[in-house]
Amino acid sequence: VQLQESGPGLVKPSQTLSLTCTVSGSSITTNFYYWNWIRQAPGKELEWIGCMRYSGSTYYSPSLETRTSISRDTSKNQFTLQLSSVTPDDTAVYFCARADDYLGGPLTFWGQGTQVTVSS
Repeated sequence: VQLQESGPGLVKPSQTLSLTCTVSGSSITTNFYYWNWIRQAPGKELEWIGCMRYSGSTYYSPSLETRTSISRDTSKNQFTLQLSSVTPDDTAVYFCARADDYLGGPLTFWGQGTQVTVSS
């Protein structure tokens, strides 16, 4: 199973960050996987952003919920993160990952991560 993040590395403040995770070796619609977005800002711990269940239901971190949207393209086996109204505090390495069996379950497969910098 491989996951690969893609998207712009530089986003201006107040704009929307958009990242895509392309999955191979596992279908994003297969029971019982959860497809997650996680980030790590410089000097900080990993922060869970949200996920999409195999059924298409979405779950978001309460602290980011008002700015976050996760969608998918099943024909391409991809899922996408959109984070609106970004600020420099959103600068981080963003990861996509698969969790198995239940919401909050073990993250068994990860992408390599992609650096996103918010700056004018």
